[in-house]
Amino acid sequence: MRNANSEHSIEIKEMDSSNNNNNPSLPYKVGVPPKQNLWTEFSTTLKETFFSDDPLHSFKHQSKCRQLILGIQAVFPIFEWGRNYDLAKFKGDLISGLTIASLCIPQDIGYAKLANLAPQYGLYSSFVPPLVYAFMGSSRDIAIGPVAVVSLLLGTLLQNEIDPVKDAFEYRRLAFTATFFAGITQATLGILRLGFLIDFLSHAAVVGFMAGAAITIALQQLKGFLGIKKFTKNTDIVSVMRSVFGSAHHGWNWETIVIGATFLVFLLFAKYIGKKSKKLFWVPAIAPLISVVLSTFFVYITHAENKGVQIVRHIEKGINPPSVKEIYLSGEYLLKGVRIGMVAGIIALTEAVAIGRTFAAMKDYQIDGNKEMVALGAMNIAGSMTSCYVATGSFSRSAVNYMAGCKTAASNIVMSIVVFLTLQFITPLFEYTPNAILSSIIISAVIGLIDYEAAILIWKIDKFDFIACMGAFFGVVFASVEIGLLIAVSISFAKLLLQVTRPKTVILGKIPRTNVYRNIQQYPEASKVPGVLIIRVDSAIYFSNSNYIKERILRWLTDEEEQLKAAGLFDIQFLIVEMSPVTDIDTSGIHALEELHRSLQKRDVQLVLANPGPVVIDKLHASKFASCLGEDKIFLTVADAIQTCSPKFAEEV
Repeated sequence: MRNANSEHSIEIKEMDSSNNNNNPSLPYKVGVPPKQNLWTEFSTTLKETFFSDDPLHSFKHQSKCRQLILGIQAVFPIFEWGRNYDLAKFKGDLISGLTIASLCIPQDIGYAKLANLAPQYGLYSSFVPPLVYAFMGSSRDIAIGPVAVVSLLLGTLLQNEIDPVKDAFEYRRLAFTATFFAGITQATLGILRLGFLIDFLSHAAVVGFMAGAAITIALQQLKGFLGIKKFTKNTDIVSVMRSVFGSAHHGWNWETIVIGATFLVFLLFAKYIGKKSKKLFWVPAIAPLISVVLSTFFVYITHAENKGVQIVRHIEKGINPPSVKEIYLSGEYLLKGVRIGMVAGIIALTEAVAIGRTFAAMKDYQIDGNKEMVALGAMNIAGSMTSCYVATGSFSRSAVNYMAGCKTAASNIVMSIVVFLTLQFITPLFEYTPNAILSSIIISAVIGLIDYEAAILIWKIDKFDFIACMGAFFGVVFASVEIGLLIAVSISFAKLLLQVTRPKTVILGKIPRTNVYRNIQQYPEASKVPGVLIIRVDSAIYFSNSNYIKERILRWLTDEEEQLKAAGLFDIQFLIVEMSPVTDIDTSGIHALEELHRSLQKRDVQLVLANPGPVVIDKLHASKFASCLGEDKIFLTVADAIQTCSPKFAEEV
């Protein structure tokens, strides 16, 4: 017969075929699955690891022409959904594209300043990358462009290498180089189907990192919000506050503060209205552009720039100039560009994939993570050659895009066209835009990155996750963005290693009036079996944890024997290891079981295994451990093992 619950159907053999007809209640022996040849085993493992979505499935049994069409659609999804595009969808994309354009234009100018670049580079980055993504991306809702966290990260890392004021040209070249290698990193992860690597940055660490970055970004805006001319280049809260209060007597400008505070209140009120009523989503979306228009007009008619109000001044007119020749492909800055690009690219990728998955789940459709990485990589590579810096999916703009009723990625094309028209005709009108309004727009935008509800939930669910969250948060706020990122990654890996090297082992007992055996800590009413200790191992057994598992099982046995001795009860005669959670075992794990078996023999305790999976049982037989242990010591269930080891208890309970 076959056990349908196993990953690969496990062959169940009767313990004694000659006696089974007379004794149908005899326990079953776990059989060995059919042996696969080396190539089949290798290809199956490779497919499960890297090609679990079977990307070539749709190509099978197709004509050459059809395969070519499917190949083009796989690289450029626009040719797939574009066939069914109609006027109704265009209407939704047009409205959402215009809405996110009104939000992105003022944000892009401010985010460029975070990256220590001239304002037009923010607009450039919302022109070319969204066009490329619209053709290659698989998400319908993501809105592409510069984002606050990546802009700050890029600006911080770049200015550590080149001064953006004294050597603006070389700084810009390094920014394009970093963007190029950010795209290379993203595309490579997608092509090699290594997207699972970004999952090593845990959700808790991302929550803490984003919140810390939001605080840091908001503090950085105090320079423009208060009109301070001399400001620290450090991003930690101590240096920023020292710089702010150190300039309080002579560096603040009250006209600037009035402008910034007035429009910050207006922007926050607009966001409040948008949250109260989803139908009014357009209010917070157009509020930044309204703020820019009104504040610019006010400064222009009052000549507030003559009273110390800092303004944007000149923004280059015209679309993106080529920058292919400005990318460092050799020299001392090449490796620096690679390093900065890889870090910025992975953070941008993490944010974009998270956003894409969120909105795909809300609309109940699937996105291909590896295609997304290739699309994001391609758009940043193209962007680096057209004077753009790292672009990715923006959560605030994507949320507006979603609520505005976008139907396809064509909303990015509409937004890109609006940015094109802005660059071509409107940029001179931003000359009198006060820096204070850009600071207010950025502050109001990054407040949403502080997800305190998520932090509270993390605390309730997993205290170690909360430590990762707070470690990333305080690392960003009190040190720097890169230190916070390093802490986030380190704690995430530390948690993973701890779970791998120190897996849980629990004692099982029998639930009354059933044949079910469960953790006695979870079910206190579960009763232990006299003379039998049942332990479940909740992990695969590898070289990293095999010794710990062996020693932990022996400690459980020692503790149990001491308790039984103190109570004057029977000694342990059988130790049953429930192995259903053990998905795999390696050579070190086999050796650990052998050592455990020898240690138990010295104590006159018999080792029994229950429910090993197909991979595990195959390796137990290949290593001859199953023969050494004895075929009659491996059972399908704990109940079968108890029936053999302690038949009186099985009958009584």
